[in-house]
Amino acid sequence: MKRSSSGRLVAGGRVFAAGCVVVLLLAAGVWSSWGTAQHIVLAKGREHGTMVVASCGEDSCTGSFAPDADAADRSSVRVERSVAARKGDRFPVVVKPGSGDVVRTGTPGFLHAWVPLGGALVLAALVIGGGMRMTRAAWGTGVVGAALLAATFVAL
Repeated sequence: MKRSSSGRLVAGGRVFAAGCVVVLLLAAGVWSSWGTAQHIVLAKGREHGTMVVASCGEDSCTGSFAPDADAADRSSVRVERSVAARKGDRFPVVVKPGSGDVVRTGTPGFLHAWVPLGGALVLAALVIGGGMRMTRAAWGTGVVGAALLAATFVAL
């Protein structure tokens, strides 16, 4: 059965609208991830060291900072609260410029920084499959997002 021109127009509009939603989801995931990931990806020239968690509150954990060769000594630093941070834990960190806040580095820190993008990929897969009717692309996008989330879970 042939579609009328108005039917093709509606289908094209649906695909265009779904594509806009996918682009918005992915842009939001990258934007949200980049706030933390930039300190890990562009870590050259920043202060590196090791944090030992002393205490954790609702939103953040604090602890001592043992600097590497080029870092300044700090009495206390703060890291965003994570289910993986408990009192006594030690992990490598990089200091956010101009603050006492740190970001976890290494593979666990890198993966944790990109968790919002992983969630955005999973959500985008639903839109790609349902709104754009591109099942293979949807499966690929969803699997990549789920793999990123699973790898983060295992790494932390």
